[in-house]
Amino acid sequence: MAKLLIVDDEEKIREMIGKYAAHEGHETVLACNGKEALQYFEREDFDLVVLDVMMPEMDGYETLKRMKQIKDVPCIFLTALGQEYDRIYGFDIGAEDYVTKPFSLKELMMRIKVILKREMKSTNRIVVNELVLDEDAHMVSIKGERIDLANKEYELLLYLMKNMGNALTRQAIISKVWGYEYDSDDRTLDTHMKLLRKDLKEYGNYITTIRGVGYRFEKEI
Repeated sequence: MAKLLIVDDEEKIREMIGKYAAHEGHETVLACNGKEALQYFEREDFDLVVLDVMMPEMDGYETLKRMKQIKDVPCIFLTALGQEYDRIYGFDIGAEDYVTKPFSLKELMMRIKVILKREMKSTNRIVVNELVLDEDAHMVSIKGERIDLANKEYELLLYLMKNMGNALTRQAIISKVWGYEYDSDDRTLDTHMKLLRKDLKEYGNYITTIRGVGYRFEKEI
């Protein structure tokens, strides 16, 4: 599941894309112009932007340029323009793909899927539904909202998620997170795990306690 920003000045088109994307399991935010899109983009984290080129006041090209100044998120352009120059210019300013109207919703979703899969491979991100751990950015987010974790909680979560589905002993966790020379009882680990579960809200339930062994981060619950 990914969070998509859909930007098009034609209400029917953006709602149609939004409904189809939601049916595919994605979370969507809809914007009617470049200015509104930038407001969403500054406040929230998105995995991909679907952006119309021909919009009044601020076109898609200018919108993408401004987005790239904030953060680098893959973009697919939607446009009625089909000239080679337009496509080359779109790629030159940072677009990942270019879909000419009229288009197939199924094809658009397949293109989105390909880009998202490529992005997942090129970045050190671990995703469980709407929980995302971005190792490169040292950041955790839920539903696009950043979760501020203390350093030890972050390291615990990273170790658990990298070993998702595997039972990890208390000693293995302590050795990895605190170091082999760390002299501690189980209460230190349990306290930090309790804090981590609280910070992860509903995703705290993915961390299960294995009696007599340690902890496991579940692949699904």
